[in-house]
Amino acid sequence: MRVILSRRAALAATGLLAAPAPLRAQGFPSRPIRVMVGFAPGGAADTIARLIAPGMGAALGQTVVVENRSGASGTNAAAVVATAPADGHTILLSTLTHVSNPFLFSGLPFDYATAFAPVSQVVLFPTVLAVRKDFPAADMAGFLALARSRRDTPITYGTPGNATAQHMAAELLQQRADIKLEHVPYRGGADAARDLAAGVIEASFNSVSSLAPAFAAGARPLVAVTAQRIPQLPDVPTGIEAGIPDFVLSDICGVYAPAQTPPDTVATLYRAIAAALRADEVQARLRALAAQGVGSSPAEFTAFMQQESTRLGALIRAAGISVS
Repeated sequence: MRVILSRRAALAATGLLAAPAPLRAQGFPSRPIRVMVGFAPGGAADTIARLIAPGMGAALGQTVVVENRSGASGTNAAAVVATAPADGHTILLSTLTHVSNPFLFSGLPFDYATAFAPVSQVVLFPTVLAVRKDFPAADMAGFLALARSRRDTPITYGTPGNATAQHMAAELLQQRADIKLEHVPYRGGADAARDLAAGVIEASFNSVSSLAPAFAAGARPLVAVTAQRIPQLPDVPTGIEAGIPDFVLSDICGVYAPAQTPPDTVATLYRAIAAALRADEVQARLRALAAQGVGSSPAEFTAFMQQESTRLGALIRAAGISVS
């Protein structure tokens, strides 16, 4: 998985900035672009959508408007885009729920597998396993040893909620390391981080930005659930470095158009996203959020989504994860 703007995306964006006319597909866009976000204002997905909207608008020569349609783990907004005209003027920005929702919800009025055309993975939000300040283990090896010694009284861990990327990261660890942990779901990452800082829970799988106040209060990061080390936490090893095979699972934000959107329109949207990500102010804001810009192409994003769908589907079934 890429965790920085790919060279191809960077070159494309550079070309677009130098010569904006080729950016636009023939006849597109002809009016403002609606970006549907399935989560409340102020959350991670909403923040990313509003961060890239001005740059996309400048590249496209049209206003890009962010519209929140929260509820049902993002499926409400997804339904709007799934049934929108396939002309690129209504698109979706969603999280990893776009991959997991098909395995968690039934009876939806659309099929995730056929209703969308992936445009680009915009960012990665790295997941970190952190422990409270007085936790007896100093590193991941100690954490695993303690977990194996406490099968009757499992280590408690908090996440932003059931079926979130962070919850699935914890379930992945339990499968990979053959341990048992006790899940304490919260209504958001900030709430879980607050209780970690207070010592109410022993550990938390969470985003770096949500954990920042807990770190300031003495909580400690043990491992990054990412392919590479996190720039903001350079001394924290990855799960793979800690000896846990394939222990990589973090949240993302990606953009999708309705299925059957013309390929040149999808490519135009991708190039606008790549251009927006290159802006210095966007890069600075992403660093402050401990998010990593990706800017993958439609083909790269499609391959990533297919891979994650297979992997997370198996994980959800094996762990019995639900949205209840």
